[in-house]
Amino acid sequence: MKRLPLLVFGGALTAMAAPVAASEVTITVTDLRNTKGVVRACMTTKEDIFPKCIKDPASHRTVVPAGEKVTITFKGVKPGNYAIALLHDENDDGKANRALGMMPKEGYGFSRDAPVRMAPPKFKDAVFEHGEEAQSLTIKMRYFL
Repeated sequence: MKRLPLLVFGGALTAMAAPVAASEVTITVTDLRNTKGVVRACMTTKEDIFPKCIKDPASHRTVVPAGEKVTITFKGVKPGNYAIALLHDENDDGKANRALGMMPKEGYGFSRDAPVRMAPPKFKDAVFEHGEEAQSLTIKMRYFL
């Protein structure tokens, strides 16, 4: 059995232990019905809590002013499988307002434009893979009322 020089072996260990590069995810939000309030965005890898990723302390979250053109950039995103939830919080009260207790009054959107039926989409319908390269996504804001 041939022995590898210690220097080469040590270098291989260093390469294997190198941290995974983080990059950016940029979201372009389309079809806002007005420029009132803010757009709340959160991105998580946690299937069991999606779309309420505020329960994930490692999630990426931000709030930006609503406008004719809304762009959101999450920096330092490690490779993995993520899902994004958006809320057009028109009255900026920090919650998704509902009519008759269940129908959303404000806009919402999800990565992969995951369909909304009688409830928010499942993680598997909104999930996308993020690698080491910067990534751009477009999410259409939808309104029930």
